[in-house]
Amino acid sequence: MSQLGFDTLSNRLKKSLTCDGGGDDANKPDFRELDLRPGCPGPGCSGPGSGSPISPLRTGPTISSSSSSSGSVSGRIGNGFQVGSGGRKSENPHSGELSVDSSPTSSVGGFKSGHTRSESGATVFSGGSSATSPPVNVLPAGNICPSGRVLKTGMMTNRSSKPDVLSFGTANYGHGSIMRGGSGGGSGSSSAVKSTGAGGRVETHVPAGLNSRKSSADPEDLKKLGNEEYKRGNFLEALSLYDRAIALSPTNAAYHCNRAAALMGLKRLTEAVKECDEAIKLDSGYVRAHHRLGSLLISLGQVENARRHLYFKEFQPDPNEVQKLQLVEKHLNKSTDSRRVRDWGNVLKETEAAISSGANACAQLFACKAEALLKLHQLDYADSVLSNVPKFEACSSSSSMSCSQVKFFGMQSEAYILFVRAQIDLSLGRFESALTSIEKSGQADPRNVEVAVLLQNIRSLCRSRARGNDLFKSERYTEACSAYGEGLKCDPSNPILYCNRAACWFKLGQFERSFDDCNQALLIHPNYTKALLRRAATCSKLERWAESVRDYEVLRRELPNDNDIAESLFHAQVALKKSRGEEVYNLKFGGEVELINDLDQFKAAVISTGASVVLFKTTSDPQCKQISQFLDTLCKRYPSISFLKVDIEESSKIASAENVRIVPTIKIYKKGNRMKEMVCPSREVLESSVRHYSF
Repeated sequence: MSQLGFDTLSNRLKKSLTCDGGGDDANKPDFRELDLRPGCPGPGCSGPGSGSPISPLRTGPTISSSSSSSGSVSGRIGNGFQVGSGGRKSENPHSGELSVDSSPTSSVGGFKSGHTRSESGATVFSGGSSATSPPVNVLPAGNICPSGRVLKTGMMTNRSSKPDVLSFGTANYGHGSIMRGGSGGGSGSSSAVKSTGAGGRVETHVPAGLNSRKSSADPEDLKKLGNEEYKRGNFLEALSLYDRAIALSPTNAAYHCNRAAALMGLKRLTEAVKECDEAIKLDSGYVRAHHRLGSLLISLGQVENARRHLYFKEFQPDPNEVQKLQLVEKHLNKSTDSRRVRDWGNVLKETEAAISSGANACAQLFACKAEALLKLHQLDYADSVLSNVPKFEACSSSSSMSCSQVKFFGMQSEAYILFVRAQIDLSLGRFESALTSIEKSGQADPRNVEVAVLLQNIRSLCRSRARGNDLFKSERYTEACSAYGEGLKCDPSNPILYCNRAACWFKLGQFERSFDDCNQALLIHPNYTKALLRRAATCSKLERWAESVRDYEVLRRELPNDNDIAESLFHAQVALKKSRGEEVYNLKFGGEVELINDLDQFKAAVISTGASVVLFKTTSDPQCKQISQFLDTLCKRYPSISFLKVDIEESSKIASAENVRIVPTIKIYKKGNRMKEMVCPSREVLESSVRHYSF
């Protein structure tokens, strides 16, 4: 390039970089319409007093490049501040300048005033600041054109269609940032902002207020979005946004604390505890994390650990959390005292109160409730409660007390749950499971006396039960009785052993003893089907027909399709009628539903001793078909009743004699007398009536 052309270019550059109001409008910068006075409301300015991300520009700024090769970007701006790497502001005695430094450690004072550099690398006097020539591959390379574009070396004629614009940025997206292909930082822009972070990294940000914010690489932006989703109750979406924020900035304690809040909303309390722990590890003085962890520990029933975090240093906790802590602690202490004296009714009451007061995620309290129900002979309910214990860990690693030190009712937390599990399994006849559970409990808390005693008893009981079963199979019933009795010495409230010994007494013909052992078993486990069946059979042997019928009726309701129970019930009912002196002629058990075609046959059938249920129907009617099928089922369920069917189209005489005009019609007879008549009855009404007239 000739010296003349060089001088011409230098003059053009000087004019293009002059920001005063005079001269040719074509030489004004692209951002000439921005009012950059401090606090001005304009593009990139949020209002009075908010402050612009850059200082006001004065006339005649000079853009220069340094010679360092680190690749970072910094902007020197008026009012004595320099915006450097990562958007930091530092004192700068020079005002009214915008400089682009390639090194975060460059000294502005090292530049010679009055020079700038052309694209050829020559030093050109411009009346402002100057800098030495940068090496190749330094960002940004080249000079600033009148439009604000960056012209890279060797790219004068072949540039990208999207210009690189020097942007002043917005409040949170850097200062002197370079925005590709768009205008400089207006709030309505959809372009990503590239700002230089520590070490010369170029970070991409998306302006706030846009849908694209969710794809932002700014963790603070993601946290704010997560907070908005959390307030709406969208905990899963909030959790996803917090996860992304943590991925970008894993050492930020606030992000972990917010993630804990989202996990609490999703009832994932174990993970929430771990997130609070992590936040406290990162910032031991983080008050909100301590308070949040305290609230979590109340839910887990750890009142002592919760108190340490709620009353962290001199900071006052939420009064609601304090009240919750006090209530949980009060009921927990009362429950412990009642358990010590074996007042199981009060244990159940206080445990439920502690759970409803706030410790609703405490597995140990649910286990205590199950233990109280077991002792109160509500075994099935106890098993259900323990099977649905919340699956949460019961301790916090950030607490001063470790997991192994957390105690419930004087027992290590995990050991207590296994202790209760063993007792319930034992009572339900799950001997192997009970032994496994109590052994694990002993490993978790080897010094606990209660656990050690129960472990010894379960081992002895399992041996006695196995020996008794072998003797019973060998028909050595007397010795089997002794073996089961040895097991009952270890566990006097085991219904399985009582029922097994009752079977031995039954085989030996000692029905009174069998009856007593069945009663003991049912006292402990009222829904124990095998004990109830054994007692019903024993009552029949003792000719206690009313008690036998009562037990068989309960079994019949529980097992409606068991034909053996139905037949035993029928014979017990017949025997009961005989014992009362009632007529029992022509009674038979079960059978099929009988189809009646003759009037005389019909009269003979309904005058029998038992009750008779007659369905008047037609073949073509669909409702009659449904009732007819249900009648077949009732015939098996209530074998003491005779069930008859009459087709009024084929047996018009019977229909006329009984005045039947609508089908389906159900009539119930007893000793020839019509007791009840129902037209188009529902299944429930029909079965209720049949049950009423059965034995």
